[in-house]
Amino acid sequence: MNYRTLHWKWMLCGAVILALGAACARGQKKNRTAGLGYEDTPILPGQKWRVHDLKRPHPRVVTPGADCYKPPSDAIVLFDGKDLSQWVSRGKGAGRGKLVAPRWKVERGYVECVGGTGDLISKEKFGDAQYHIEWASPAEIDGTSQWRGNSGVLLMSRYEIQVLDSYDNPTYADGGAAAIYGQWPPLVNASRKPGEWQTYDIVFEAPRFEGSKVAKPAYVTVFHNGVLVHHHQEIIGPMAHRAIRQYEPHGAEEPLALQDHDVPVRYRNIWVRRLGGYDQP
Repeated sequence: MNYRTLHWKWMLCGAVILALGAACARGQKKNRTAGLGYEDTPILPGQKWRVHDLKRPHPRVVTPGADCYKPPSDAIVLFDGKDLSQWVSRGKGAGRGKLVAPRWKVERGYVECVGGTGDLISKEKFGDAQYHIEWASPAEIDGTSQWRGNSGVLLMSRYEIQVLDSYDNPTYADGGAAAIYGQWPPLVNASRKPGEWQTYDIVFEAPRFEGSKVAKPAYVTVFHNGVLVHHHQEIIGPMAHRAIRQYEPHGAEEPLALQDHDVPVRYRNIWVRRLGGYDQP
């Protein structure tokens, strides 16, 4: 065999290996990222879009300013960077649904989700409230779409403001960072880069019930990194994937939950203020 024949055989072999590698990578990516949207989900009430609609326009990108906020004097501090004394976890697996001691990791002033250990649930319950929550997706990008920095802020443990690395990361519009998950995309995409700290400031009005009926739905106003992304927006119902859930009566106050979505998202500086009416002492 001469040199030229050997050279071309090595070139062909290399091309085959590269093609197989690329096909394998595409297959892995497809398996983890079936999250660009759907065309077979229910139509959202009062909208022309489906839940997680593949064709729904994405919010334009804006660049947030740099700032963080300390708790005011009437705030209830749920996490100050030291411990999880204000939290429990909702178990998964064999202990699914049971409240247990939290196993998320606390270090260097933040708490990091440990996948498979369950959502963090605040011991204190809230109704109408102002929330301040800082979070960061992993600096190292692993996966795309809904598998990139996924978690969630579950108001009253039901109504989700999505946590996701939405910096140059296509997914369905109502599933990106700061979306009212499965219902409304944010007005704009104010996401910072992966690994950078981000801020949610949320004003939440709890739903009211008369017996088994909704007398008044929940409403939410959200600032993402200081940028208004929802303005007194009605919440259609509890969080759901690929579906629409109806309201179900619950307590006037319920816990805050931080979602375990098997991704090491970090949180810090979490505080809440209960909101009352005017002319109240």
